[in-house]
Amino acid sequence: MHDDRALVEARLKRVLDERIRPAVYPESVPLEVAVWNAPGEPVPVAEGLAAQPEPIEVGARWGAPWGTSWFRVTGTVPESWAGRTVEALLDLGFDENMPGFQCEGLVYRPDGTPVKGLNPRNQWVRVGAPVEGGEEVRLHIEAASNPVILDYHPFLPTPLGDKETAGSEPQYTLTRMDLAVLDETVWELVLDLEVLGELMAELPVESARRWDILRAVERALDAVDLQDVGGTAAAARARLEGVLAEPAVPSAHRISAVGHAHIDSAWLWPLRETVRKVARTTSNMTALIEDEPEFVFAMSQAQQWAWVKEHRPEVWARVKKAVAEGRFVPAGGMWVESDTNMPGSEAMARQFVHGKRFFLDEFGIENDEAWLPDTFGFAAGLPQIIKAAGSKWLLTQKISWSQTNKFPHHTFRWEGIDGTRIFTHFPPVDTYNCSMRGSEIAHAARNFKDKGVARHSLAPTGWGDGGGGTTREMVAKAARLKDLEGSATVVWETPAEFFAKAEAEHPDAPVWVGELYLELHRATLTSQAKTKQGNRRSEHLLREAELWAATAAVRTGFPYPYEELDRIWKTVLLHQFHDILPGSSIAWVHREARRTYERVAAELDGIIGAAQRALAGEGATRLVFNSAPHTRDGVPAGAARPATDPGGVSLTPRAGGGHVLDNGLLRVGIDARGLVVSAYDIEAGRETIAPDRAANLLQIHPDFPNMWDAWDVDEFYRNTVTDLVDADEVGPGEDGVSVRIVRSFGASRVTQVLSLAPGERRLGIDTEVDWHETEKFLKLAFPLDVHAERYASETQFGHFHRPTHTNTSWESAKFEACNHRFVHVEEPGWGVAIVNDSTYGHDVTRTVRDSDSGTTTTVRVSLLRAPRFPDPETDQGVHRFRHALVPGAGIGDAVREGWRINLPERHLTGAREVVPLVGVEQDAVVVTAVKLADDGSGDVVVRFHESRGGRTRATLTAGFATGAVTVTDLLERPLADAAMPERDGDRITLSLRPFELVTLRLKRA
Repeated sequence: MHDDRALVEARLKRVLDERIRPAVYPESVPLEVAVWNAPGEPVPVAEGLAAQPEPIEVGARWGAPWGTSWFRVTGTVPESWAGRTVEALLDLGFDENMPGFQCEGLVYRPDGTPVKGLNPRNQWVRVGAPVEGGEEVRLHIEAASNPVILDYHPFLPTPLGDKETAGSEPQYTLTRMDLAVLDETVWELVLDLEVLGELMAELPVESARRWDILRAVERALDAVDLQDVGGTAAAARARLEGVLAEPAVPSAHRISAVGHAHIDSAWLWPLRETVRKVARTTSNMTALIEDEPEFVFAMSQAQQWAWVKEHRPEVWARVKKAVAEGRFVPAGGMWVESDTNMPGSEAMARQFVHGKRFFLDEFGIENDEAWLPDTFGFAAGLPQIIKAAGSKWLLTQKISWSQTNKFPHHTFRWEGIDGTRIFTHFPPVDTYNCSMRGSEIAHAARNFKDKGVARHSLAPTGWGDGGGGTTREMVAKAARLKDLEGSATVVWETPAEFFAKAEAEHPDAPVWVGELYLELHRATLTSQAKTKQGNRRSEHLLREAELWAATAAVRTGFPYPYEELDRIWKTVLLHQFHDILPGSSIAWVHREARRTYERVAAELDGIIGAAQRALAGEGATRLVFNSAPHTRDGVPAGAARPATDPGGVSLTPRAGGGHVLDNGLLRVGIDARGLVVSAYDIEAGRETIAPDRAANLLQIHPDFPNMWDAWDVDEFYRNTVTDLVDADEVGPGEDGVSVRIVRSFGASRVTQVLSLAPGERRLGIDTEVDWHETEKFLKLAFPLDVHAERYASETQFGHFHRPTHTNTSWESAKFEACNHRFVHVEEPGWGVAIVNDSTYGHDVTRTVRDSDSGTTTTVRVSLLRAPRFPDPETDQGVHRFRHALVPGAGIGDAVREGWRINLPERHLTGAREVVPLVGVEQDAVVVTAVKLADDGSGDVVVRFHESRGGRTRATLTAGFATGAVTVTDLLERPLADAAMPERDGDRITLSLRPFELVTLRLKRA
C-alpha cells in the first residue's frame, strides 16, 4: 500500500479547522452589550450589578490595565431554536494561547448568583438544553482587564506590572457577544477526531494500530458533507466507533487524572486579583462537577479556600456541597504552595499547621499529601516536617525543569536530614497544566522512569498559573482515553486514591537522600532583597512575640494575643508563596509586600514590648532580654537579666596602612583598601584568611540570563568579575572602635562598618548599599584558609552538607545554593562560620595554591541583583545587610551565632529579672518555639530539635508547675506511638536522634 499518511493527516487538520469546528455553533444572533467601568479598585458585586452601563459595540476597545469593567449582555432566544441547546458565547478579546494570563471574567445572573468564569479556553455559558424559544437572556460579567506581562516575546521590561506605572490605555478588543446554537453531535465529532488524530501521531509508523486509526479517520472524513457538517456528523462518528472501542493492552501505563488549576497566589498579578481568579476558577469547577459525574477536582492552598469563603459566599456554598460529595478535594495541607528553600523552621512547620487546620475545621478532612507542583526545589529538612504534620506523601513536577541532569525516578522515597522518608511522586507528564492532548499522554507513558516495577502516574489536568482549571473538552478526551488501544489509560481520581495505589504497587521504591535541588531559578535566592528581609525579620519577630507573650501569660496573666498572632502568621505564610518570597512577581506585589512587612513588624514590636513590660514591671534596672535559644552575655535563653560589661575592643593603626581590630580573642587586619587581609584566631594560633587574598571583598558580575530574568542566574555570569577594591574612605567608625569603609562603583555606593564584639570571636560586617545598577550581581567574598571537601548550610531544623568540588554534573549544577542563617566550613578541629541576618543565596568554591598545593575555600554571599523582568526596578534603592565572620567556629558555634545575629538583644528598664519559661540544658538542642497551645487551653507548647547532627539526651526544665506532658505532632495533637519522656518533677528528659524534631505540650498544674 502506498504511504499516504501525510495526505490524510493534512486533510484531517484542514477539515477540522475550517469546516467541522466552525460547525459546532451553526447559528448565532448578537447580544446587546453595555459596559460600566469601575473607578479604581474592584467594587462589591452588588455595586457592579446596580451600576448604569453605557452601550458598547463588538470591536470596541475596553479595559485600562488592572481595571474592572462590568458588562451587561441581553438578548432573546429565537423561537426557531426551540428544542435545541443554546449557549452564550462571550469573547472579551481572548487569545486562546494565554489562559490565565489575560483578561478574565466571572458571569453573574441579575440576582448576583455566580454562573461560571470566562477565560481564553472557556468562553461559553449554557442558556438552555433544550430551550423552548423566546427566553429572555440577561447576564452580567465582572471583567478584569489584567494586562499581558509575559507576552510572545517574553521577559521584556514593562511598566504594566504596577498599577501606578501601567497607564490607562485600553488593553482588549471586545470580540464576540452572541447567542448560539450548540450542535452537540458536531462537538463530539471534534473530540473523536482530536483524540484519534493526536493518538495516531504518537504511534510508531510501523504499528498496525496507527494504520487502523488512519483508515477510520479517512472513512469518517469521507462521510462528512462539508456543506452540511451538522447533518452528516452522526454518520462520521459511526465510522469511528470501532477504533474508539478497542481496549488498551493490559500492560498500558495508568494515569490518574486529577482536575487541577494551579493558581499562583501572586505572580504576574497582585494578591487582590488572585482572590478573583480563585472565585472564577471555583465557579467553573463546581459547574463542571455538576455536569460530569466522573470528574474530580483538587485545589490546594488553604489561603485560596479562605478567600472564597470570605469574598464569594455564594461560590463557597457550591464548593462546600462539592466537597461533601467527595468531588472537590482539598489538597496539600499547606497555607500556600510556598517556597521551601527559604522559609525558616517554624514558618515551614506553620505552613502545614495553618493549612491542615483550615481543612480540618471547615470540612473534617485531613490531607495525607503535600502538593507543591511548582515550587523551585525542596530543602532537605522538609520530609521530617511533612511527617510531623501527620502527612506522608509529596507531589511535585518542577524538578523536570532542571537544565543539566535528568532526575532518575518518578516514584521514590525521599529521605531528609533526620532519616525521615516520604513517598514522593513526580508526574512524568512533566506539566501541572495537562490538557489531555495525545502528546502529553504519550509522553507520560514513555517518560515514566519506573517501568517494570510500577505503572501508575498522576496528571494534574487543567489550565493553571493564572487559573482556569479543567475544561469540558479535557473531560471528554479523558472519557475516550479511559480504555483505548495504543494509549495509556486515564481515570479521574483524587490525589489520595492515586497515592494509595502507587505506594501499594511500589512498596520498595528507590530512595533519594538530601535536597531536591532544582537546576534552574537559582537567582530566586537573591532577587527582591527587601521581600526576603521582611520575611526573615517577620519570622524572628513572631518567635519573640510568642515567647514573651507566653512567658508573660503564665507569669503575670498577660492576655495572650491568639487572634493577632494567628492573623499575622497567615500574612507571613502567604508572602512565602513561591513567586513572592523568591522575588519573581511584578512590582505591585513586592511594593505591597514591603508595606505589609512594615505593618507586621510594628504590630509584633507592640506585642513584644507589652509582654516584656508586663514581665519586667516598672523600675530603673537596665535589663537585657535574650530571645535567642542560647545563653549569651550571661543571660539564659528566654530570660532577662541586668546588663554586664563584656570587656573591650581596641583599634590601632596597621603597618603598611589600614587598621587592626583586637578584642583579645580575634585580631583583624584591615588594609588601606578596607579589605580584611587577616583574621587571626589568637587562642588557636590560626589565620582565617587565605594567603595573599582578602575577605570582605565585594565583587560584581554582569547578570543577563538567557531567560527568566528574576528567576535565573546562568553559570556564565562567573566568566566576568570586577573586584571592588577602590575605596573613597577608610577610617574609624563613629564609636572609635570600628572601621568604616565607603566605596563607589557605577551609579552605586556602599558603606560598610567592620566591628568586633567584645569577648567574642566574631567580626561584624554591616553593609549599606545604595544600589542603582542594572543587570548586575553583587557578591561578598570570604576566601578562607580551610581545606574542606564539603560545607554545611542551615536548613529547616538542622543543616545540610554540599560538596565544595564539582566532580560530577550534579555537583557542578549547584553553583548557587540556599542557606538560612549560616554557612560553615571546617577542617577537623577548626572551622569558620559566616552568618547573616537576611541573605539566602551563596556559592562555595575550592582553590589550590601554586606555592604549596594547600587548598583554600571561598564562600561568597549573594547580596543584590538587578533584573528588569517582571519588575523593571528590582532592588533599586538602599539596602542594609548584617553578616559576621566567625573564626574557630564549630557547627554549634555556627548555629548559635546564626540565631544571635537574627535576634538582637532588647533592652528595657524594669524592676525584676525574668526567669526562662522553659530551659534546655543541652546546648546542641535548639528551641524554635515557645508558645501557648492554639486551642486556647493555656497549655505551653515547646518545639525543639537536635541541631548538630548527632545523638543527644536533653533535659528540658519548665519554669512553672507542670501537669501532663505529651509528645505531639505539629498540630499539637498527641502522637500515639511516641516514646514517653522521663519525668522528674518539672524536669523532662528525652533522647534525640540527629536533627530530630520534637513538639511537647505541657499542661500547667
